[in-house]
Amino acid sequence: MKTYIALLRGINLGSHHKIKMTDLRESLEHIGLQNVQTYIQSGNVIFETDINGKEKLQDIVHASILKDFGFEVPILVLLGNEIEKILEGNPFAKEEENKLYYVLLKYPPEEALVDQFNEQQFENEDFHITNECVYLLCKKGYGNAKLNNNLIERKLKVEATTRNLKTMQKLLEMTAKD
Repeated sequence: MKTYIALLRGINLGSHHKIKMTDLRESLEHIGLQNVQTYIQSGNVIFETDINGKEKLQDIVHASILKDFGFEVPILVLLGNEIEKILEGNPFAKEEENKLYYVLLKYPPEEALVDQFNEQQFENEDFHITNECVYLLCKKGYGNAKLNNNLIERKLKVEATTRNLKTMQKLLEMTAKD
């Protein structure tokens, strides 16, 4: 049995796409996922399953949410070692922790789109693009950043979801076996 992390994009923001975490856990347990845990209200789910394949799991979780809650939610499924690798690869790791954000990409972006994006500059913001993640350094905070999830999705033409350093570290911790 493997431990996975499902990251849901765009739930519990404002009045749209509200899901109580207890209801989400019950929904996912109902489809056979085991030891389902959530972290904060923004759609971070850790679970165990014998089902193999991240894309298959993304489809299963997506279908469960659509059936039980009535709306579409983009889902990204990762393994703990992938989170660890992303954290270790951060080129901005020496910067203030509360300025670091991770835009996790569902698929590797096209090289031509990455090249175009790399030509852009943003005041008080820096970024580094890999196949799995766009690392952000937001010196004035993510809430004030022009370089955000929506812009990255639009320019790189790939689904993505953003997490801060504290959340990434907590998700990694929650996937570690005792």
